[in-house]
Amino acid sequence: MADTNLDRMTQPIPVAVLGASGRMGSEAVKAIDAAADLQLVAALGRNDPLDNLLAAGAQVVVDLTVPDSTEQNVAFAVGHGIHTVVGTTGWDGERLGRLQDLLGQNPDVGVLIAPNFALGSVLATAFAARAARYFESVELIELHHPDKVDAPSGTAERTAALIAEGRKNAGLPASPDATRTARDGARGCDIDGVRVHSVRLRGLVAHQEVLFGGPGEQLTIRHDSFHRESFMPGVLLGIREVGSHPGLTVGLDGYLDLQA
Repeated sequence: MADTNLDRMTQPIPVAVLGASGRMGSEAVKAIDAAADLQLVAALGRNDPLDNLLAAGAQVVVDLTVPDSTEQNVAFAVGHGIHTVVGTTGWDGERLGRLQDLLGQNPDVGVLIAPNFALGSVLATAFAARAARYFESVELIELHHPDKVDAPSGTAERTAALIAEGRKNAGLPASPDATRTARDGARGCDIDGVRVHSVRLRGLVAHQEVLFGGPGEQLTIRHDSFHRESFMPGVLLGIREVGSHPGLTVGLDGYLDLQA
């Protein structure tokens, strides 16, 4: 059911949103409704049957549900030839492997799994990955609202993994740390050698800063989302591009030109 450039120029892309009653889902519904090149054909809640996607004629599904149901939702969409944009967390290596196998049986279908849709956040992560090789020390702090169910955030996990990869490729040793005694959690969690600290505080939405340290200097790369509307340009970008990227793409940066 992959779309063509001609189709996209002549008619709106039919889009369905899963998790439409949630905070992110309701913002996505408004953004899609306001986009002239997209057509909202279904807005489903958690308990609505997935067969409604087929009846609505959706060509792209946006999954903004919960970790317990996201894999089933995406498998249904892929199995029926529907491109999928996923903003739900919980996609570990095992789940991604099963999805890769399923996509192998449906090679024309595209799936985007994006830990973060804010374009500024995606760029901040890319900048951090590039800076990683130049500094002796690095730590990461992510700050979110207290209703968030996972810690650290998916964005923080991806950022830390990319930083760790950059440091490894540059042959850097572990960040120096003379700590010998500490209370549980005082040094955050360890993701591939990068310390990640999670803050959960009322009034926050989504914030992250990466701290790089070297002799006599510090570089801080910080991004702040003050409202969930900050994620919508990335959601719309994902919807528009997913049909042109068959297979699995992890991270919205896969659809951006960040090579310069």
